[in-house]
Amino acid sequence: MSLERPQAPDPYERMPKLPVFTLTSEDITDGQPLDKDFSVDGANVSPQLSWSGFPAETKSFVVSCYDPDAPTPDGYWHWTLVDVPASVTSLERGAATPDGAFELKGSGGTVGFEGAGPPEGDVPHRYYFVVHAVGEGTLGVDDSVTPTVVAFNLAFKAIGRAVLVGTYQR
Repeated sequence: MSLERPQAPDPYERMPKLPVFTLTSEDITDGQPLDKDFSVDGANVSPQLSWSGFPAETKSFVVSCYDPDAPTPDGYWHWTLVDVPASVTSLERGAATPDGAFELKGSGGTVGFEGAGPPEGDVPHRYYFVVHAVGEGTLGVDDSVTPTVVAFNLAFKAIGRAVLVGTYQR
């Protein structure tokens, strides 16, 4: 069986354009391979992330990790952290959920961060770590929704976006 297929587009090119702010990491270099620690083959922990330069009217954030290269019609959600207070501008490696925020079940069915785990022998997958700034204190969803529902709501409520992309191959 072959997994040969065209590369999926950048998922955020298909979304409404937003002001861009800065997302950095002590653990990820944009466009470079992720360390094994951030995969299901390693420690399976979330990377350190910091963000700055977001709109002044930001009241909360949504943090996510998405793989558009998964061999599914809709990619694979690895992490969705919702209603992060605007006072939180960084997450340490393997961070606990900040007070007031909540995590969703990802595509693998578990709540919280699920590390990179592309099929063995497949092309390198891209992992989009994204922070959306929201102009309201809450996105208005609860932990029963899917990451796709969060992404849909962000199309209407996000006021800024920061993106950092790592890759992983097995």
